[in-house]
Amino acid sequence: MFERIREDIQMVYARDPAAKSTLEIFFLYPGLHAIWFYRLANWFWTRNHLFTGRFFSALGRLLTGIEIHPGATIGKRVFIDHGMGVVIGETAIVGEDVLIYQGVVLGGTSLEKKKRHPTIGSGVVIGSGAKIIGDIEIGDCSKVGAGSVVLKSVPNGATVVGIPGRNVNEKRKCAIDLDHGELPDPVAEVIQLILERQDEMEKELRALGISADIIKMNGIMTKKSEIEKKELEDIFAEGAGI
Repeated sequence: MFERIREDIQMVYARDPAAKSTLEIFFLYPGLHAIWFYRLANWFWTRNHLFTGRFFSALGRLLTGIEIHPGATIGKRVFIDHGMGVVIGETAIVGEDVLIYQGVVLGGTSLEKKKRHPTIGSGVVIGSGAKIIGDIEIGDCSKVGAGSVVLKSVPNGATVVGIPGRNVNEKRKCAIDLDHGELPDPVAEVIQLILERQDEMEKELRALGISADIIKMNGIMTKKSEIEKKELEDIFAEGAGI
């Protein structure tokens, strides 16, 4: 038991640059406390003391704001950073060395008593507010972007963003990686390409002597001045309004 606690504290040092001392980590990290409450609750749950298991699970939720069902399966060195609002369902499986941020939900989609929650591989990073729903698999070393909603399985090493989640990269390596907000935005990239293509078309039409004021692009570029168009490009390039 003491060896596991020591391993947990070392894991926090490795994944949280704000950690200052062992004393601080031991007493003031609710994500760590939630894991410890889960282990106690799971010990009773797996020995068929179901009420006691749920009692310690509820107590952990009350004290930490993190709800982990005692029937879930959680691997070693799982770190819940900040953690408020995290929910992990009964049949969820979480591998080793997983980093989970606040507001994450590993939720179920069925009323049947079967595997209905996600399986998270090892080395996965799940960004703030991400929702992973149903009996799906998130492959080893994957990353789920902040605010994403994942409804389909994800291969190893993938990076998933958006609602619903889209796979935008399959080359991520397992690493301690806190950049869960610096992710590509495929929708903004497509809009930027459309705007660039429109510029090319306007230049071609001007070369043919046709006024650019009569060009219509989905109704949003009619009679736009060059200043207005530049503002629109900046907005969509940053992913705003998507």
